[in-house]
Amino acid sequence: MSEASDFMRMDAKRNDDIRDAGLTTPADIVRLDDIPYGPDPACQSLDLYRPRSAGGQKLPVLFSVHGGGWVYGDKERYQYYCMSLAQRGFAVVNFTYRLAPEHKYPAPLEDTNLVVRWILDHGEELALDTDHVFAVGDSAGAHLLSLYACICTNPAYAAEYDFAPPAGFAPTALALNCGNYDISLEPGSPKTRPFTQQLLADFLPEGGTKREEFLIQVLRHMTPAFPPSFLMTANGDFLKAQVPILSARLAELEVPHIARFYGTPARPLNHVFHCDMRLEEARLCNDEECDFFRRFLPAASGKE
Repeated sequence: MSEASDFMRMDAKRNDDIRDAGLTTPADIVRLDDIPYGPDPACQSLDLYRPRSAGGQKLPVLFSVHGGGWVYGDKERYQYYCMSLAQRGFAVVNFTYRLAPEHKYPAPLEDTNLVVRWILDHGEELALDTDHVFAVGDSAGAHLLSLYACICTNPAYAAEYDFAPPAGFAPTALALNCGNYDISLEPGSPKTRPFTQQLLADFLPEGGTKREEFLIQVLRHMTPAFPPSFLMTANGDFLKAQVPILSARLAELEVPHIARFYGTPARPLNHVFHCDMRLEEARLCNDEECDFFRRFLPAASGKE
């Protein structure tokens, strides 16, 4: 493991511990935990959260692809954020996927596909509206989710992979938060590259060849069939320049989307601020994203 990945795991864990200290499962949430979706239960497990008031009502589904620089994170780190989304009227799937450097690209995409198959296979049993499957992703998770959406909507790109999404499946709509989409890998030793590219060198099997750069460059593989998207960043987000780039590409393809920028000079907001359940701005952002998803539901659905 590189020094960059080791630092990412230690620093992100420390910050997440501070962020989530004292949080507990809300009384209005029913949760099913540690459900295996693949052959490795340590790395391939998920939780399902539902609003208690929904009872056995069939609910639209929302799955979350967590961030962490491709090398860090799990469903435990995202449980409070994901339960807050469930409180807004969704059945939320929060999953752990295999991380680099122990598991290289495209392992997280394979795992995302397994989760989608799990959702579709368990729709009747768990009262999931599998005709309306939404997804959120942040940071590296937004990058992975964008690539998965390309796999679902671009047959030529899908042919690059050894797995296939369920026939006819694509997410109904996406929320892409503080993500990295326009990736160019600088030449030279991975140790001399910027921090994010050092993480990518751990993620990619060959350390970041031109071929790998092509495969993970979201903008190259998007088509007009890409799902409607809510794009989000903040004034303190080190990836904030990515949103106008992605928005311009979506506009060129005539894909419906919204681009939102949060924070003010007096109240700056940092990368993935929306996961901090103590921030009013996180509540606003998550409300707006769920409202965006409801645009794609039948008029009587999606209510709490």
